[in-house]
Amino acid sequence: MSQLFFIKKFAGAALLLCSVVNNGTLYGQSPSASAYKGWKDARFQLEWPPRLPDGKMVVSDVSPLFIQKPATANIAEGVLIAKIAPRIDFVYLPGQTYPGKLWSVWGDGTAVASKYYTSIGDHNAPRGEAQVYEYDARTKQIRLLISVRKYLEHSGRMPAGMDYTPGKIHGRVDMGSDGWLYFSTHRGSTNDNTTDKRGYKGDHIYRVNPVNGNIEIVATYPVSKHTIPASVLDPARMIFYGGTNPGNDAADKNINFIAYDVKNRKMLKQAPDGFDRYAIWSARTGCIYWKGAKKDRAKYNYDGGYKYDPATNQIQRVQNVPNVRASTRESSKGIVYGFTQDENNIWAFDTKTEKLTTVGPAMVGLHSYVTSVDLDPLTERYLYYVPGAHGGAEVDGTPVIQYDLKTKSRKIIAFMSVFYKEKYGFTPDGTFSSALSPDGSILYITWNGSRKSPVKGWNTVAVTAIHIPARERLP
Repeated sequence: MSQLFFIKKFAGAALLLCSVVNNGTLYGQSPSASAYKGWKDARFQLEWPPRLPDGKMVVSDVSPLFIQKPATANIAEGVLIAKIAPRIDFVYLPGQTYPGKLWSVWGDGTAVASKYYTSIGDHNAPRGEAQVYEYDARTKQIRLLISVRKYLEHSGRMPAGMDYTPGKIHGRVDMGSDGWLYFSTHRGSTNDNTTDKRGYKGDHIYRVNPVNGNIEIVATYPVSKHTIPASVLDPARMIFYGGTNPGNDAADKNINFIAYDVKNRKMLKQAPDGFDRYAIWSARTGCIYWKGAKKDRAKYNYDGGYKYDPATNQIQRVQNVPNVRASTRESSKGIVYGFTQDENNIWAFDTKTEKLTTVGPAMVGLHSYVTSVDLDPLTERYLYYVPGAHGGAEVDGTPVIQYDLKTKSRKIIAFMSVFYKEKYGFTPDGTFSSALSPDGSILYITWNGSRKSPVKGWNTVAVTAIHIPARERLP
């Protein structure tokens, strides 16, 4: 079974075309160009899918506005601004062919070679939609690799009486050593959704092959009646680590930690007091560190962290683990950098000594919520992140920040809001997904944002590829 989408310009519009027949039935095909004409959302008065001028799939811009502080932005003293404006590629994710409840990104992405993998969802319930995309910075092509709802509804994977499809991918999209992308799913709205009335049995772990488009469910309901909103994959050991969330009618109300062997399709470990959003993973040892959800610490009478070691298949307590909302890959020295929700400082966790230290203040304006942070893989000197993940970044000009670990300085490499609002009518307002290219030259970001509308709030998702000038990123 396979499903592979690509974008093609036709009649001045960007259309989704399905290239695969599933058991004689074409699925995942978008309406024709004529069907799109005049399609408006009564709530937002927007056209779906979102389009760029002149039917372009991708636009590339260099503007002095990228490095000009907006008049309304309250940027802290001492924050630097780049001297050279980057070139930025911009693309709307084309699977947004109808007005969802809230088209949005909630899970982190990954970059491999010239390609960036990211996910979005419509936040609908009980029949939500979640999608995974591939953007190739070299060819400037965007592909929809999987529509989870279409896959479930057309593959016979929906059990009788189940009226539920996930509205989000809240965990990471990671590539394994086998070349497949792995991810898990999460519900949209909490109301009348993950219930017995809807026949809800749980969420899955999936994999999709970006080369041939094949899709598989790796683990069917690994935790009964639980979604899986947090994840990270160990690509070498092929272990999928997840943090689950109980559905409305789940008997087990704990947030569970799971370690699942995706190669041999078996559960290695399941335990309560798991991570609810993010964790620290050490590529060197394979160990994963986390701190349980804040609401559960009193229940377990424990305020420290945990470590799971795949070598022993055991969990042990580690006191110095931070509350992780975002973290980088492990550096060559064994350091993982990260953020705790709504705290201003960057921290550093040493996986060799299991000690935690504060790096320094990271914020530049009013907002402090960071859900994705990336370490430059080439120099290991710079961190990249965007505060205001859950919205409000526009107040600060939607700044993209480079943090210099050597000088402990903050530099804004691009202000995003003014340029894109003025030129394309789209305001980027926060992100849960970013990734750096392997050479550190391109920062990919998937944006929650809004097109011009009389109704406030997010309504559209877009991706940018920020080509960081060499003089702004090399020592």
